Amino acid sequence: MKVLLAPAETKNSGGEEKPFSKKNFFLEKNFSLRQEAFEAYEKHVQSLSLEELSSWFGIKKLDDVKKYQESLRNKPSMKAIQRYNGVAFDALEYNSLTKEEQNYIDENVILFSNLFGPIKASDKIPDYKFKQGAKLSSMSIEKFYKDNFSQDLDEYIGDEIIDLRAGFYEKFYTPKDATVITIKFLKDGKVVSHWAKHYRGMVLNTLAKKNVQSIAEFMNTQIPGLELVEIQEKKNIKLLIMNIK
Repeated sequence: MKVLLAPAETKNSGGEEKPFSKKNFFLEKNFSLRQEAFEAYEKHVQSLSLEELSSWFGIKKLDDVKKYQESLRNKPSMKAIQRYNGVAFDALEYNSLTKEEQNYIDENVILFSNLFGPIKASDKIPDYKFKQGAKLSSMSIEKFYKDNFSQDLDEYIGDEIIDLRAGFYEKFYTPKDATVITIKFLKDGKVVSHWAKHYRGMVLNTLAKKNVQSIAEFMNTQIPGLELVEIQEKKNIKLLIMNIK
């Protein structure tokens, strides 16, 4: 069983691992494809003025824009799961987990980077900026990764998935044959959006702490603060409607 997770716009800076290279990523045989996307990104960023980059990055302060204008080639990297921060990652509390729980995350979570595509939580990435939905001049990044990585992802992931991604990231990958669990969070009868990120992080935290290895185990796991109220099934997808207590 693998868990799919969206990235975050905000990231922790720094890093002590080696810059962008083949050994930083799983699915090593596909590195040339990641490199193609990486080169397209580098070329695009270098082609824009500071003001244009401000809009493309979604950053107002020009000093911050300059930081991300620099090439990523020689920037240090860190684990993807520690690079990203934000609501879901705060709720996950990765750095507070035991080594065994962290290893569960490292080996079972696949994130979907707007630049690097599908990456394991343990893959090493630099501090980059690529706003969700932003377009490169030479390719559709979502279509590129979906077309080139889906078959290998299907083989790697296997037949059970817990999909904690935001809907946008389905553009990067749609599981073909696996049984998929998705979750909708309700509060006072209404679907929540922003706080859904928090509860996705809580779900992942619980999966790690309970060492959940299958959907059957997950269905028998109590998530703190959540109550299962309904299950909707369509083909290979089970949508869990969970009420926030």
